[in-house]
Amino acid sequence: MSQLLTPELVMLESDVLIRNGANRGVLPAATIEVAENISRLVPYKPGKPADEVERELGITDIVKLASNENPLGPSPKSIEAVHALASKMHIYPDANCHDLRAAVSEHLNLAPDCLAFGNGSDDIIHLLGVTFLTDTDSILMAHPSFVRYEAAAVLNNAVCHRIALNPDFTYDLEVMAAQIDSTTRLIFFSNPNNPTGTIVDRYALDRFLDLVPERVITVIDEAYYEYAAGAEEYPDSLQYVREGRNVVVLRTFSKAYGLAGYRIGYGAMRPELAAWLNRTREPFNVNMMAQAAAKAALGDTEFIARTVAVNESGKREFYAAFTELGLPYTPTYGNFVWVDTLRNAYEVYMALLHRGVIVRVSDTFDAPTHMRVSIGTPEENAKFLRVLREVLPTL
Repeated sequence: MSQLLTPELVMLESDVLIRNGANRGVLPAATIEVAENISRLVPYKPGKPADEVERELGITDIVKLASNENPLGPSPKSIEAVHALASKMHIYPDANCHDLRAAVSEHLNLAPDCLAFGNGSDDIIHLLGVTFLTDTDSILMAHPSFVRYEAAAVLNNAVCHRIALNPDFTYDLEVMAAQIDSTTRLIFFSNPNNPTGTIVDRYALDRFLDLVPERVITVIDEAYYEYAAGAEEYPDSLQYVREGRNVVVLRTFSKAYGLAGYRIGYGAMRPELAAWLNRTREPFNVNMMAQAAAKAALGDTEFIARTVAVNESGKREFYAAFTELGLPYTPTYGNFVWVDTLRNAYEVYMALLHRGVIVRVSDTFDAPTHMRVSIGTPEENAKFLRVLREVLPTL
């Protein structure tokens, strides 16, 4: 007597029950083989979304200060540009980002062929690894810093050398320079550094680059450029590109420009380097709406000025509160503050989370008492500081 078969696929521990008419039985689950370097890759852990916290904890009025997003939202000009294109979303985007390329070229005073655009500046980091790294190469980066630099090495089976930051969370350039050898291919600077907010100033960067061999490409990630650009000591990294050095400067529209949801960034570099990246990138890697939104945002200088002003005000507010609470913090050039909670930061994070405030802690920082807090609107900052004052005495 035949057994009634149901259409669903049934999973039994490590075996898969295959039901296919008369041919049915239990087969061992297939072993998925991947390269050893892929097995070592640590998945990126983004900041916890507010919607997820609402679903999990059943609370509302969430304040998210975890992902360094612009609390003012996008430029109104970007919103208008996207609305104007809504009826054309069935058309493939311009694969060469012609209009945006022309706008950025004029904005930076660089030739258009010096630019490579990506699905966020993360995409350019990925392309740099794919294009220039082999299993005989190595990269240099600071630690803690942006984890996607290491991912670029691991994905291409290259060695990643992580150089510990100084006690004040600045780059240890002496140790980094001493680490350069014949295998070094890419050197990554996060400037300002994520998560600490510190910078490599123009004089230190000049001296360091003079020590870098011709074969090495130095990548200066300026995701938070707009927040730091007003500081006299902040370097003009594009000058290195104009001089024809093997330097790649990364910029993004995800932070100050408020376009994180559209994923749009670019790299500025020698035309020869850009040509290689444009060969290895995916076709249509920047969508139509992102291109339009970015071009519009680039021209909204009033919005950027307001963004920076709100950030400066919030920064002073955080400094004063952390001083009052006796919490050491690192002065920042970005839109976030690296603060020592003087206790298990994960416990602080969870206490804040259950009261509707999301900040950022991660094992990847290797700093168990520190957290990174994005600077929000005055109202968001006030809620964070109020809740922080409430939870600290309980931990």
